[in-house]
Amino acid sequence: QVQLVESGGGLVQPGGSLRLSCTLSGNIFSTYIMGWYRQPPGNPRELVATIAFTKATNYADSVTGRFTISRDNSKSTVFLEMNSLTLEDTAVYYCHARNRHTGGQYWGQGTQVTVST
Repeated sequence: QVQLVESGGGLVQPGGSLRLSCTLSGNIFSTYIMGWYRQPPGNPRELVATIAFTKATNYADSVTGRFTISRDNSKSTVFLEMNSLTLEDTAVYYCHARNRHTGGQYWGQGTQVTVST
């Protein structure tokens, strides 16, 4: 069974930075397209960024230039480096994995990111 374990959320001031991590276990990491989604208070979940095994990336317009997604295939871990954080980045951030062969999807438990003065 695939499991995703996230870490790195917290409270940060506007303009600050945070780094999220997510480690996959239970299957072969290279099989999965990894991504980060977020759910702001009172809003639906939205895509933040994705990264393929080839390390090709895709970003939401709202985070382009501020966030960087990366993956360490040797450690089965995906990262989200978040810089220049704004109040609008406050959300629960979820790690996501999609099997590129079967389409099967998995979610992490979520980690809270709060940007506040």
